[in-house]
Amino acid sequence: MPSIGAPVPLCAGHVDAVSEWIETETGRTDLLPAPCRVCGSRLGARYPSGWVCAVCEWRVGEVLDGELPPPRIDVVYYIRFDGRIKIGTTANPRQRLQRLWHDDVLAFERGDRLVERRRHEQFAALRQGRSEWFSPAPPLDRHIAGIAAGVDDPWARYTRWVSEALALRG
Repeated sequence: MPSIGAPVPLCAGHVDAVSEWIETETGRTDLLPAPCRVCGSRLGARYPSGWVCAVCEWRVGEVLDGELPPPRIDVVYYIRFDGRIKIGTTANPRQRLQRLWHDDVLAFERGDRLVERRRHEQFAALRQGRSEWFSPAPPLDRHIAGIAAGVDDPWARYTRWVSEALALRG
């Protein structure tokens, strides 16, 4: 019995066969058995031959080249704590933000100390003393919203940057 509304009249058995064939060609998107050892993503594609990370395309189980250091991705981070916003920089945001009290990670922006210094100068009127903490205000809020536009999770953006750096490495 053909499936009603299908673009090609196939019975349920043939639809299943085609679906299985497509999965062998394109993989089936699913959660990886464990976080990717290269980029930390949990999203993968499952093929009959095994798993591949959907972000950096590392084949699960392949030996990592221990001689290569992880890529350095400098970021300017924007975090909120107790009604204040901190603008800082780091090459290791997970480690750095574990040591800082914060309620929310608002955004990541690619950049090093030079970009951080520019942001401190840009929002100097909102700076609290000589610290890296700033009072929320429309100009700063707009800047953070612009950086975060189209990004639901700042960590996903950082993971993509690391993956891109790894891919460029070859």
